Amino acid sequence: MSLQAPEFFAELCLPFADHAVVGNTYYAAPTPGSPLRLRIDFKGALYAGTYSGLRLAVLHPDGGEIDAVALSFRDHGTFHRRDEAHGTRPGDSRYATFDGHHQPGLPPWDGAVTTGLRDAIEQYTAVWFPSSRPANKPRRTTGRTAQPTPAEPVARNGSRNR
Repeated sequence: MSLQAPEFFAELCLPFADHAVVGNTYYAAPTPGSPLRLRIDFKGALYAGTYSGLRLAVLHPDGGEIDAVALSFRDHGTFHRRDEAHGTRPGDSRYATFDGHHQPGLPPWDGAVTTGLRDAIEQYTAVWFPSSRPANKPRRTTGRTAQPTPAEPVARNGSRNR
């Protein structure tokens, strides 16, 4: 089964200029001149040929794998909309996963919303590759929206309201 990995990683829009996709694996050198590298693989699920997330690893040429973390599609809402539209519920073996069963002409991960994954990858790489974060990129805050604050009512009798 072709995962169409180059297209998946392109859709993630990761900020690393020096990168390559080899097979189904993404490799990047987030910090120029550093020996550390980032590797991102698809993480298998319970059934063969089914994927439930991504596995990130920091590699050193002499020390091998230094650190790794698994990011699940479920935790990052990657397939929430797709699964909700198809009536797939948590607990179903196909929930928040993708496999080789997909419509012809569409990628196996069709319907993925990659924003949560991208944010998690950027947070993880900011720890290991602090200089890889673009300086001009604004930091996003979650859960806060700008809303107008109602003005204090004007007192008609000349007294002040507190």
